[in-house]
Amino acid sequence: MSVEHASVRIIDGYARGDTDIAADEVWALEAHLEACRVCRDRLSAAVTTQAPAVAALVDTVWSGLGPQLAATATMPRRRRWSAWMSAWMTPVMAPWLAMVVSVTLLALLLDLVGTGSSEVSLVRLLAPVLPVLGVAASWSRGLDPAYELTASAPRAGLYLVLRRTASVLAVVVPALLVAGWVTGMTAAQWLLPCLAFTSATLALGGVVGVTRAAVALVAVWAAVVVAPTLVAGRTTFALQDGLPVWGLVLALGIAVVIARRGAYSVLGAHR
Repeated sequence: MSVEHASVRIIDGYARGDTDIAADEVWALEAHLEACRVCRDRLSAAVTTQAPAVAALVDTVWSGLGPQLAATATMPRRRRWSAWMSAWMTPVMAPWLAMVVSVTLLALLLDLVGTGSSEVSLVRLLAPVLPVLGVAASWSRGLDPAYELTASAPRAGLYLVLRRTASVLAVVVPALLVAGWVTGMTAAQWLLPCLAFTSATLALGGVVGVTRAAVALVAVWAAVVVAPTLVAGRTTFALQDGLPVWGLVLALGIAVVIARRGAYSVLGAHR
């Protein structure tokens, strides 16, 4: 299988520090350099020829750090499981995902004991917004101490957004699957709204930031659907035969995410 390498123009311009290179080209080059040794060697050679002052500075710094690094004990290599987890999740996501699962189990318990009207299933009522809470936590500036480092990494665009969203769904969907099976709901009744709300969060997140989009959608859902449903004691219009609408929202959300995939490479998208 052939591998497409970066062009000489981009590598030479990157080595010189040219400011006329498009931001998406810089982003793509830095992501490509992570996995391509050939292009890293080409960049090293380009720095030597195109930016000798930078090369001299690197040599000076390295000559001072080399002896210190040689005398420093190496840290043990991370276990494969730990490395995999850090690529898909952050430590701050764990308590939030535990909270989401706890809310699901609590809603299931209330449904089983029969509190409130029999027409209202709390599991079905909360299912659309439960994964959104986890997605919001995965991009919260206040919860992640490594937020700036993560958001500025070359792969912090749509690639990382989808990874973290998939991690949230991998935890929330099985919990909802069990709750739906116990309460007798079909998978489509809760899974389609759940995925539709998640895709809408990502689509809106490309404009105002993922966390802000999640908070806004949860607030709208609570005000427009949850509160009137609990007050009236019966299922509202949003949960009555609305599967085609949810399917349309899911399709539109996916289309917007694909069309605006470059927006997730901007720092503001991770707020």
